[in-house]
Amino acid sequence: MTTPPLRKDAARNWEQIVAVARDLVDEGVPLQLNDVARRVGMGVGTVYRHFPTAEALLETVATRSLELLVAHGEQALDDDDPWRALAGFLARTIEAQVTDASLSTVAAAPTDALAHTTDLKRTLWSLGGRLLDRARDSGVVRGDLTAADLVPLMCGIAYAATVHGGAPATRTDTAQRYLTVLLEGLHTG
Repeated sequence: MTTPPLRKDAARNWEQIVAVARDLVDEGVPLQLNDVARRVGMGVGTVYRHFPTAEALLETVATRSLELLVAHGEQALDDDDPWRALAGFLARTIEAQVTDASLSTVAAAPTDALAHTTDLKRTLWSLGGRLLDRARDSGVVRGDLTAADLVPLMCGIAYAATVHGGAPATRTDTAQRYLTVLLEGLHTG
């Protein structure tokens, strides 16, 4: 069942709420719906009608990054070189985690407020697992690395780069350097 399209004013409110939430997340401010309403300049009831919880709003902010990662993972599966496909997918994942402050929190959450988030995360992890399986089966990745290892390894690199990577402008380079070290340890060829 699809939901009917929003009226123009409701769609405009939705966009403003998400934009303000994005700004707050980028500033490192925890999302609270009352704060979002105050910043947008609308009643808190309007915000709650669109987003029943702060988690639902945060997941909405992260949705675009998750969708782009899924698309990249699907493209990576078309790459004939299993090592390049896996390494490229992990590089894109690290870049997204370091540049989108909403992503790590949403990816690490044990439960999701939105079914779409659950679907995206499940698809993303499946793609990562398939890329790893291809690389492992072709002998270019250590045999003891499992799909369950990928998420904590990527989160660890993203965390280290965020905490120790210097200014925001250099964090992506730091994360990529850390990922390169990790990939060199995983690569068998």
